[in-house]
Amino acid sequence: MNISFTFKNFEPSEHLKEYASSRFGKMAKFIGDTVETELQVNLCVEKFRHQADVVLFSDNVHISAYEESEDMYATIDKVLDKLQSQLKRLRERQKDRRRGGTPRSARTEVISFSDDDGVRTPKIKESDNFEPKPMSVEEAAEQLVSRKDDFLVFRNSETSRVNVIHRTKNSDFGLIDPGN
Repeated sequence: MNISFTFKNFEPSEHLKEYASSRFGKMAKFIGDTVETELQVNLCVEKFRHQADVVLFSDNVHISAYEESEDMYATIDKVLDKLQSQLKRLRERQKDRRRGGTPRSARTEVISFSDDDGVRTPKIKESDNFEPKPMSVEEAAEQLVSRKDDFLVFRNSETSRVNVIHRTKNSDFGLIDPGN
């Protein structure tokens, strides 16, 4: 992995250079140590703001992160955390793709009842396929607040199961989790 640093509006100390090199050198464990991998680190100081802008180029990966704070060491740590979380998410997506399988989706149907000779028989009037999006329970609750719907089907990002969040009569929320 090739790491290049650019410093703007300040002269970095040797300790800062070593610190940044050692911290960003740990990124190799997330992407593998290939020659084609480029990590461009731009560190800048403007008045009291210490900014870090990092761009990672690899085979099929292009990730960037930006952070600023009042301390360059803290800024480096924060931007590194952002990059690592993005790479972890990317790796999880790739693992999910490699596992194959068909994507789980829910099928919604509208059923009506016809009353023929006093016997009610259900008839499907409308059908739709739906793929639930991964999100946390809190995000699902926020989505439901912003919508006018009474319920929301989503994939719980913590358990990877399909859940349903719905409004209750007293304007609270209920969660339906099918368990294992």
